[in-house]
Amino acid sequence: MGILTHRDLLAHVPRDYKDWRRPTPLATIAARALRSDEAFDEIAVARIASVRDVRARIPITSAVLQDESGTLAAVWYGRRGLAGRLSAGMRLFVAGRAQAKRRRGAVTIELNVTNHRILGDDTEYKGEIVPVYPASKDLLSRTIRAAIAKNLPRLLEDVEERLPAAVVRRHRLLDARAAWHDIHAPREMDDVLPARRRIIYEEFFSIALAAALVRLQRKREGHALALAAPPALFERFERALPFALTGAQRRVIEEIWKDLREPHAMNRLLQGDVGSGKTLVAAAAILAAADSGVQSALMAPTEILAAQHAEKLAPLLLPFGIAVEAVFGSLAAGARRTANERIASGEALLAIGTHALLTESVEFKRLGLVIIDEQHRFGVAQRAALRAKGEVAPHTLHMTATPIPRTLAQTRYADLDLSTIDEMPPGRIPIETYVVRESRKARVYEFVRGQVARGRQAYVVAPAIESGEGPSSRVAAVDEAERVRRRELKGLRVDLLHGRMPPREKDAAMDRFSRGETDVLIATTVVEVGVDVPNAALMVVLDAHRYGLAQLHQLRGRVGRGSARSYCVLVAPDDAAEARRLEVLSQTEDGFRIAEEDLRLRRAGEMAGTLQTGAGSGTFGDLVQDFSVYLEAKREADAIVSADPELERPENAGLRALVEAVPSARAILISS
Repeated sequence: MGILTHRDLLAHVPRDYKDWRRPTPLATIAARALRSDEAFDEIAVARIASVRDVRARIPITSAVLQDESGTLAAVWYGRRGLAGRLSAGMRLFVAGRAQAKRRRGAVTIELNVTNHRILGDDTEYKGEIVPVYPASKDLLSRTIRAAIAKNLPRLLEDVEERLPAAVVRRHRLLDARAAWHDIHAPREMDDVLPARRRIIYEEFFSIALAAALVRLQRKREGHALALAAPPALFERFERALPFALTGAQRRVIEEIWKDLREPHAMNRLLQGDVGSGKTLVAAAAILAAADSGVQSALMAPTEILAAQHAEKLAPLLLPFGIAVEAVFGSLAAGARRTANERIASGEALLAIGTHALLTESVEFKRLGLVIIDEQHRFGVAQRAALRAKGEVAPHTLHMTATPIPRTLAQTRYADLDLSTIDEMPPGRIPIETYVVRESRKARVYEFVRGQVARGRQAYVVAPAIESGEGPSSRVAAVDEAERVRRRELKGLRVDLLHGRMPPREKDAAMDRFSRGETDVLIATTVVEVGVDVPNAALMVVLDAHRYGLAQLHQLRGRVGRGSARSYCVLVAPDDAAEARRLEVLSQTEDGFRIAEEDLRLRRAGEMAGTLQTGAGSGTFGDLVQDFSVYLEAKREADAIVSADPELERPENAGLRALVEAVPSARAILISS
């Protein structure tokens, strides 16, 4: 379970608690069960009136329990030989699920016992609050509970108070040792919330502190070139555009130009929905760099996407005399040599490429700006390698088309400044989105044929590459392509694209589709970030229930790039609950609203690049529920670093150890 040390054991916090302090009379349990249609948890202290084994495929022990209020049937499932250890007259504590069972017109109240304890005749029952721990099939919650309860005093010996006393007082936080005690062994249920708040405050504080230290370090060590573009240049740029900038684009460009004027390196994340105009913003940043006589480099994850950037940026930058050079792995030796020479001499003020930009043969005369598109597709080392090609630290602009919820962005990207294009250019035709049941899939393919007959193209996305991967019910792209070529889409030009194909084959398949040589492209989510195909007017996602809402929104963004009305069809099981979750996509195209809903449904996310999903994942705070606590902690952390950059004051002595002790915070220091 990833619990390797005593500190890990202490940090394995309960996911729930059972209040076993006050037993309920049997008659009260029976009355509630008669009123309720569902099972519910209960505890009781009673004597056994009778007990027997029931003949069945699995061991079942049945007993009649009795107290002063009445009787109740109790059953134990899967406990072989238990009846031999229980006897009439024995006094028991029992905990389990109570429910009214209706069979052939008769009603029986039954307690399915999950825990029991034999009590002495004169033993006073002493109740407790029982923590329920994240567990596994082989390691039960009660085993973990016993290990922690037995060792809790020793586990707490290592806990130190690392938060400054003033912060603890200001936010009325429990001291650290009391919080860790109460999260594992609360005396009252009301003890849990203050303990949890203290623990998540410390975690969020450490993340915010790590981010503040990284930002400070960048400012000190950056020694970047100050790129002060004059306001008149922005006016010339805007006049040269064939359309008006949106308010959001203008705001974001101003944020970036302000950063570029500083003598320390910009490190900014630009996020915006598909089609929001990030490339235009990148052009404005490149223009500011070129005006100061420095070069820019733009790195994209695929050749086809890099080529698309070159195609869009060249006409925007041409009026300002900015030469663009492409660096791809597929270039012939002579063309590659020429490109490298133009970049090394400084003749090319913008180099656009893939990982090929990272090779030793690519040298810049004076690199001042690095732009990384879909930055999450590059590793930390790759991003650092491109920045290292500048004599001094270049300004860095990261771009992503994945809308990131405000809550997640401020934690996962806590060390970056954030710019958001939250406004779409006018005139975009909305994409019509429909959720269709699996049983009507044949009708969906009829719709695909109809779109192709009108001269349009379509994507069909499947969750698996080949059958046999993951759950057997998942639709596989390879099998689906073979099937529809013979049946529903027979006679159409159907192509296949998936992640296991060699890079050249992937690019060739995408290139055929973009040139209109393919009618339908059957693919996996490898098309999630891809080239613009204005003629693609239909996106079909099979097994849509297997994707997050944000990812489905990304896939939908592959269509609607041209002037024709476009459609997105999400095929999901006939189960109404699955379809309901997807309906939000048919109600809005706002990627940020969809991302927030996606995060709310998942109840967790990625913090500092470390996946943290569900109970026992290593993070205590819930990014949605506890966001206000994060903001409180961030304000304190920022103020401390601003006033004491070296953390030298006595009250801040424990803070560096705190950052090292929290995995999510340490990840920020490592990955930055």
